[in-house]
Amino acid sequence: MDDLAWETTDTEIEYRCPGFEIRRDDVRFPDGTADEYHSVEEPPAVVVLPLTPEGDVVAIDEWRQAVGRVNRGLPAGSVEDADGDDLVGAAARELAEETGYEADSFEHLLTIEPTNGVSNAVHHHFVARGCRPIGERNLDDNESIRVTVVEYDELVSAAIDGELRDGRAVTALVYYELISR
Repeated sequence: MDDLAWETTDTEIEYRCPGFEIRRDDVRFPDGTADEYHSVEEPPAVVVLPLTPEGDVVAIDEWRQAVGRVNRGLPAGSVEDADGDDLVGAAARELAEETGYEADSFEHLLTIEPTNGVSNAVHHHFVARGCRPIGERNLDDNESIRVTVVEYDELVSAAIDGELRDGRAVTALVYYELISR
């Protein structure tokens, strides 16, 4: 066992709601002292950077209650299969549900733990190429989303200028820039 590891002596889910749970762990630190630690439990998620055949990005503008404003971002959502194994299927589903688009192909970009100090969240980022509209969207009842097609360089500039604040979108763009351009 790593000498930095904490020992969990008890754990309990203190709060449940759609989308996440709050877990309390009783922990013992390496120096022998003990305390409580609270964290957010949530299912794995996919994030999609959807590119049209022309290289534009199918972005979304979505109301975000936690920050009280509309944020520009990318299609994203929870992996819903029981094992969490069908990541491409989840990415295709989220793209279709939130934008009404489908892609010719999906490529895994990266997997990250975006807030591992307070959450067990895992985000699997994909680039979707050849995206084109196919029909109606199928939004969840708690989603307020507007679809917009943005020039890729315009979205990158928005990330650089701090106008694009959605962490998942910025992560996908920055990583895509690093490996693909």
